[in-house]
Amino acid sequence: MSIVEEAPEFLEVLSDGSVKRFVPGVVSASPESTNGFKSKDVIIDSSKPITGRIFLPGNPTSLSKLPVVVYFHGGGFCIGSTTWPGYHHFLGGFSVASQSIVISVDYRLAPENRLPIAYEDCYCTLDWLGHQVSSEPWLDQADLSRVFLSGDSAGGNISHNVAVKVIRNKISHVKISGLLLIHPYFGSEKRTEKEMAEEGAGDVASIDMFWRLSIPEGSNRDYFGCNVEKTQLSATEWIDEFPAVAVYVAGLDFLKERGVMYAEFLQKKGVKEVKLVEAEKESHVFHVFHPESEATRLLERNMTEFIRSH
Repeated sequence: MSIVEEAPEFLEVLSDGSVKRFVPGVVSASPESTNGFKSKDVIIDSSKPITGRIFLPGNPTSLSKLPVVVYFHGGGFCIGSTTWPGYHHFLGGFSVASQSIVISVDYRLAPENRLPIAYEDCYCTLDWLGHQVSSEPWLDQADLSRVFLSGDSAGGNISHNVAVKVIRNKISHVKISGLLLIHPYFGSEKRTEKEMAEEGAGDVASIDMFWRLSIPEGSNRDYFGCNVEKTQLSATEWIDEFPAVAVYVAGLDFLKERGVMYAEFLQKKGVKEVKLVEAEKESHVFHVFHPESEATRLLERNMTEFIRSH
C-alpha cells in the first residue's frame, strides 16, 4: 500500500483511502484542580460522534456568571484533538487567565469527513450548550449572553464559518459576543505574492494538500470554506450583526499574510470592530507547541483583555 498524501509525523493517506494519524501524546481530563484548572470530557453528540472537553478555573475569582469560550483546534481539518498536550495545557491555563469556561470541541476530521461537516459539528455544539446549561453542573456559571468563538489555524476558519451560520440562522439561545482567531487558515485559487515566491513552495505544497483532503471532492480553493470572499452575508448582516473580531497573527508564520487579509476583508465589509495583533518573532500555533512560553502568556493576556471588554 503506497502513501498518496503525507504530513510527516502527523498524517498518512494511503492509496486504498485509509488514513493513519500519529498522535503526539494524550492528556486525560482531570476533575481535580491541576495547575490551577480542572477539566472534564463530555459527549456533545454520540451519533456522529462529537466530543469535547470543558476547562474551568480551579478557584474562580468570582461567584457570578463566567463568559464561555468555545474553542476549535487546528490541524488543517484533518488532524488534532483537544486531548493533545499542547491544547490541554494552553486551554486550561487560558481558562484561569481569562476566568472563563472553555469548551474545546473534537469535531469529525477530513478526509473521512470533508467540509462542511466540521462546520456543522461545531455549530451543533452551540445547540448542545444551550440545552446543557441547565443540567450540566460544570456549566452552572456559564453566561450564554457572553459566548466567544475561538480557534487556531483551521479552528480559526471554523470560528468564522460558525459565526456566519449563527447569523444566517438567527439563533437566540446563545449570544456570540466576539471571535478570537489565532493564525487563521484561509485560501483561494488566486495566489498571494508570498505564495508565488520560490522560497514558499514547500509551505504552499503542504497547505494545498490539506485543502485537497478537506474540501468537498470536485471543489477548489474558491470553496466558501476556503475563500472568505465567498461568504454569503448581506451588507446589513456584516455591519449590524457580525460580532467583534480579534485576529492574532505570528510574524514567522507563512499564514500571517492570509490572517492580515482576513482582517482587512472584514474591515472593508464594515464589521464594527476588527483588531489585528501580531506576535512578531513567533511561528504558526506557537501557543500549542509552547504553551508555557512568555509569548503564549502574552497571547493569553491579549485574549483576556478582548473578552473582558465585550
